[in-house]
Amino acid sequence: MSVQSKNVEDSGSQIRITDLRAFPIGVKAYVKIETNMGITGWGEINNMETRVACSLAESLSELIIGENPTRIEHHWQRLFRAHRNIRGGGLIIHTISAIDMALWDIAGKLWNVPVFRLLGGPCRDKIWMYPSPKAIKTGPGGSQPFSGTPAQIDDLVDRVLQARKQVGDDGAVMFDAHSCLPPPILKQFADRLESKDLLFLEEAWVPGNIEVMRKVRESVSVPLATGERDRTIWEVREILEAQVIDILQPDCGHGGGISQMKKIATLAEAHHVPLAPHCTMSTLGLTASLHVSASIPFFLIHEGYKNVLPEDVAKKTWEMDDDGYVSLPTGPGLGVEVDEARVIELGTKPPQQFEWPHSRLTDGSVADY
Repeated sequence: MSVQSKNVEDSGSQIRITDLRAFPIGVKAYVKIETNMGITGWGEINNMETRVACSLAESLSELIIGENPTRIEHHWQRLFRAHRNIRGGGLIIHTISAIDMALWDIAGKLWNVPVFRLLGGPCRDKIWMYPSPKAIKTGPGGSQPFSGTPAQIDDLVDRVLQARKQVGDDGAVMFDAHSCLPPPILKQFADRLESKDLLFLEEAWVPGNIEVMRKVRESVSVPLATGERDRTIWEVREILEAQVIDILQPDCGHGGGISQMKKIATLAEAHHVPLAPHCTMSTLGLTASLHVSASIPFFLIHEGYKNVLPEDVAKKTWEMDDDGYVSLPTGPGLGVEVDEARVIELGTKPPQQFEWPHSRLTDGSVADY
């Protein structure tokens, strides 16, 4: 060993996780990981029964407390593979996603760099986002029957036309079918569209049936996108290999966090499929997703919304310009300053309480959403 190598100190060798706390905020939740060096990391749990998810996060913490937080991949594997009977599924993957974000936040703060630097550095200078003045998404307005009347189809088409009128011919329109347009009515609707009418048609099926995806792909001319409910590389792999989509929409909060989203992007790149990340998280989770989006070569557009939670809960370091592009996050880690006292306060009176959906058709039967 050379003298020079002996003098190199591993600045991350002594850091250890000392505690994990989870804070439910209605339909969102924040996870905080503390360390013996005073560095804390934050992550977000999204679209779950958050009281249950927070209990799960604190239960899972027994696998990582006392460990080095920079062993992010190792911890992801431990959390995911710890119990064979509850591996996968929304509850545990959404919870692991938040823990993973917090670990990356700690790593970036430890080495005083933005997370995207640890992911290979930026592949772009700015990130296209919607909704913005020239890029918007519309949808069906609720669950639809298996096959539609002319009036129902006209209404769906008119939603696209109105969105196009709003952004102009130089803007982008996306249509989110929300998996609530069954294949027959979807075909009736999509037959009225030209390939140029939409940037993409999203969730044109209920996840899990490749054969239905193939049938839709054969009958629809507009670009197809999906992915927000396909978790981890193992679920995404089948869709990519089937070649049934044009654009992939992984969600950093649904699919396994930053670690899995980066891997998913590489799988998609191998199939020449760009990412248009789905995201309905608050500033914290959205910023985690932006770090991945900055670091990947095959990227189209990113979803992101203002005022999911009050702005003073988590303060960001990026801004959107007039063309709908956001700057790269700055500062160490995720580059988000979380006000813990405000998080706790908001948890007592959250802006939206979790409720189980109960979508119905006009005849009272259960509908997909």
